[in-house]
Amino acid sequence: MSPEVLSILVLAVIFVLATTRSINMGALAFAAAFGVGTLVAGMDADEIFAGFPGDLFVVLVGVTYLFAIARANGTTDWLVHASVRLVGGRVALIPWVMFAVTAALTAIGAVSPAAVAIVAPLALGFAAQYGIKPLLMGALVVHGAQAGGFSPISIYGSTVNGIVAREDLPGSPLALFAASLVVNLLIAAVLFVALGGLRLPRTGGASRAQSDSDEGSAAPAAGALALTPARAATLLALLALVVAVLVLDLDAGLSAITLAVVLSAVWPQDSKAAVAEITWPTVLLICGVLTYVGVLDQMGTITWAGEAVGGIGIPLLAALLLCYIGALVSAFASSVGIIGALIPLAVPFLAQGEIGAVGMVAALAVSATVVDVSPFSTNGALVLANAKNVDRDGFFKQLMVYGALVVAAVPALVWLALVVPGFG
Repeated sequence: MSPEVLSILVLAVIFVLATTRSINMGALAFAAAFGVGTLVAGMDADEIFAGFPGDLFVVLVGVTYLFAIARANGTTDWLVHASVRLVGGRVALIPWVMFAVTAALTAIGAVSPAAVAIVAPLALGFAAQYGIKPLLMGALVVHGAQAGGFSPISIYGSTVNGIVAREDLPGSPLALFAASLVVNLLIAAVLFVALGGLRLPRTGGASRAQSDSDEGSAAPAAGALALTPARAATLLALLALVVAVLVLDLDAGLSAITLAVVLSAVWPQDSKAAVAEITWPTVLLICGVLTYVGVLDQMGTITWAGEAVGGIGIPLLAALLLCYIGALVSAFASSVGIIGALIPLAVPFLAQGEIGAVGMVAALAVSATVVDVSPFSTNGALVLANAKNVDRDGFFKQLMVYGALVVAAVPALVWLALVVPGFG
């Protein structure tokens, strides 16, 4: 058995054990990274740890820490009331407002995880407050990020268009943007209907009884509406996070944890419980799985799989399989990194002229990013980490099942819509 096949089988075993034995999948993945990396790939500890997502670790810790403080001092309650007033009490519009805000952030240049890191904590706070299913709210935030993520001036769009130009392939930045926008908008609409969005209140405000039940205490009433010094400072900190990430291009995690420390120093009584609210099991899960994926990458397993597909000699089938590889691998790894690897792999059969390059590139890009709802991706991890008043294990399974459905269905659909019409 080849090392590549063995490493994939170990990944399957990790999923089975985590599902059937209720063991944290991150812990299993760390053990697998050590075992496979050392015994199969001959890697030392430094090489294994090279795959540890230190930046994502800090993002998860920093953002959840900052928003835990915001929740403790009532800032999130204040924002909930203010936001619902802005939409006239129409709770059904809140998920779409979150979708639009996240799409706008990525379209003007925010990295997708940074935009989700900013919006997800607020959006999931609204979900808990007003009885919106967290899967609906979280998925619309992530799909919103991907809807705007391929504008010509966005990070993803600029990256893909640059790769296309470097590989001397025909390209269309507007077609790429439109493909991602339409696919994610359609998925969001289906989710909205399927997860009860049409049953949410459209007029007259939300149910306070539901709010009381979700928060586990009496309605905050006037206290939640008063803008105290601590809340005003927290709002400034949240605004500073947006400016730091989108204007100054600073790291979202480091910025968030710095702002959280400042607030903690001034109002220590509001932040005593904040560290405990950091979702450490989620941090372990995500960091462990991504460390193992890093071992797979260094072993060449991902490249091996892509090259095997690209060499099968049937262009349409190769295109479909590349879309599926992009979706499956991206569910656990960097979307833009996968795109950067897959587009060059597609060049040989695109050069034959049987597959349209514009449609193929768009299909690969959408397939590799729409799966960011997976709880193992940065965006999905942020949604999982910031969910309020949920059974976290249950919500993790919901995200995993939904991510699996997206992986199973979307690559075939975008292949059918974008690649097949350009064949021949």
